[in-house]
Amino acid sequence: MTTEVLTAHHIAQRMEHVDDSPTLLIAARAQELRKQGKSIVSLSTGEPDFPTPDNIKQAAIRAINENFTKYTSAQGMPELREIVAEKFRRDNGIESASNRVLITSGGKHALGNALLALAEGGDEIIIPSPFWASYSAIAYLSEGTPVIVKTTEEDGWLLRPEQLASAVALNSRVLMLNTPVNPTSVMYSKEDLLALVPIIKEHELMVIVDELYEKLTYDGREHFSLGSVPEIAEQVVTINGLSKAYAMTGWRLGFATGPYWAIEAMGRLQSQAVSHPSSISQRAAMEALTGPQDSVEMMRQAFQRRRDLVVDLMREIPDISFTHPAGAFYIFFNVSAYIGRTLPSGKKVTVADEICEMLLDQFGIALVSGSGFGDANYIRLSFAASEADITEGVARLKKGLAALL
Repeated sequence: MTTEVLTAHHIAQRMEHVDDSPTLLIAARAQELRKQGKSIVSLSTGEPDFPTPDNIKQAAIRAINENFTKYTSAQGMPELREIVAEKFRRDNGIESASNRVLITSGGKHALGNALLALAEGGDEIIIPSPFWASYSAIAYLSEGTPVIVKTTEEDGWLLRPEQLASAVALNSRVLMLNTPVNPTSVMYSKEDLLALVPIIKEHELMVIVDELYEKLTYDGREHFSLGSVPEIAEQVVTINGLSKAYAMTGWRLGFATGPYWAIEAMGRLQSQAVSHPSSISQRAAMEALTGPQDSVEMMRQAFQRRRDLVVDLMREIPDISFTHPAGAFYIFFNVSAYIGRTLPSGKKVTVADEICEMLLDQFGIALVSGSGFGDANYIRLSFAASEADITEGVARLKKGLAALL
């Protein structure tokens, strides 16, 4: 094959800004080290360590035994779409209906469908930072332009009305919000969200709200859905799914609701991209949403206990700071005091990535650098792990940070 033929085959330009998921990269590296016989405690992955509840698994087994293995509707099974619409009406106060619901192959798939359907070249997509690592990548894949608006720990990691107003420009098309927030674990209160409404309405912004951690809230806090606000209901696409609350990460089942025209476009896109979500996962989802909810509360309570444990342990580490997690299951902690210190190798620390590499390779603790979430002075720790792993992991973290001179 000639050089000319080789150079004629190239990767599309849209892929230039798309990197591998930093969380999955760290998980893969941790697995490699385990295979080498090293002791690794992983507090990196945003994945519940609980098994999927038995009633949900049994529903999937029944579906398999009943040979429910054929194509379904591209938008998802009609009966599941009605169940999800009812969930949005009941739990979130959103005026949903089955024809305004799309069932997807996970929450990330729903986010991708929404951005690809709503944004195109020249459109600006406003994303508060820190953000879940996939947001900017999906924005680039939609050929929109991410506009990153930096929030701060001192201000509670929340997007304020004046910040949104300053970020809006002629080409602004979509605002992406997440509550509870990955990676900071803060929550937007009803008042916080209502303060953004006049700006959203005035500038006719579409809003994609990621509510995957909706059921994992602590200390009696109540989740509020922006899509329930009548003035902007036709401008909001709400994304949710089963991965976090029902410990169903591998089942890949998400869903979205919003204005009919947006959901219909997302459905057309999905029909050409993946045909439809797994038939088996859809039957499992029906049981998850209509069956007993005891397991959801059990896991929420366990995560709250783990939150309390990790906060107490992290407070013993000098020269870091973090906000108290209100939801989700992360600690996003500031290591800027350690930037400029010397690694055991003799190299000066310039970004949190280098600290994470050192912690994994030399102290056996897997964490994720904040650079993938929009702030290279922070590190994300997941407390979706056993109390024993949390205790040991934070001990290794404390020892590793103390090694920076």
